[in-house]
Amino acid sequence: MTRVKTVESQSRRLVQQQAWGDAVWHVWGEAGAHKLPLVLLHGGSGSWTHWVSNVTHLAKQHVVWALDLPGFGDSSLPPSVRDADDLAPYVAQILASTFGEQSVDVVGFSFGGLTAGLVAAQSPTTIRRLYLVGVPGLGLMREALPMRGMLPEMTDAQRAAVHRHNLRVMMLSDECAIDDELINLQERNVARDNMRRRKIARTDILLKVQHLWQCPVHGIWGEKDALYQSNLQKIPEVLTRLNSFHLIANAGHWVAYEQPHAFHLVLDQLLANQVSKD
Repeated sequence: MTRVKTVESQSRRLVQQQAWGDAVWHVWGEAGAHKLPLVLLHGGSGSWTHWVSNVTHLAKQHVVWALDLPGFGDSSLPPSVRDADDLAPYVAQILASTFGEQSVDVVGFSFGGLTAGLVAAQSPTTIRRLYLVGVPGLGLMREALPMRGMLPEMTDAQRAAVHRHNLRVMMLSDECAIDDELINLQERNVARDNMRRRKIARTDILLKVQHLWQCPVHGIWGEKDALYQSNLQKIPEVLTRLNSFHLIANAGHWVAYEQPHAFHLVLDQLLANQVSKD
């Protein structure tokens, strides 16, 4: 059994029927006196599997709710949704239908963090605390990464080589972290991406809405994030609403996957500190 299958087998898969289609959650951990919901939102062309290295650890202290964002993974794409700004109201709706009036802690990676930041601006009472992981929308991204595309005539081996290349140049800093299982995960996720040609990530949209945030906001980045490179130190300068900013060594954009232990040390401490203040 692959690691994804093993981790998934430990979860509860919940399908919520919304007016526009299905919203699919995977949930780890049992509710207890001190266990609060922790919502995880994955990156673009992803699914809950972006958190495959993290959910079982986080479920020791929290009830972990990993959403397949609408248009990704097993969740339906709402009509007329083309990017994160269109998506945010639907995510707010999902959170409200799942947790009622209870505000929840949200960890958003990349596109998922961008979406969460827009939700926090549009529906301030929905998110209690926001943890942004390698998010775009800050006006600091590189012009372009040397990504490769697929061609219809490619063989399976050639397609796998494209996924390996794209994982290396965008997601991970260490090529040794890319194995056949990860390539298969990537291939399955990309095949279910129904929101292609997203553009808002390259704008500074989060900078324009951060004044609307009413919750504590913390940032976690890999120090080798290919989306930012030399601009990493500028993030807390422009994202002025951050309560804290953390860089994790030897990690690229997909920091929670590449350096899970270091990522957990930072996130666990942030979550514990916030709980102690309640």
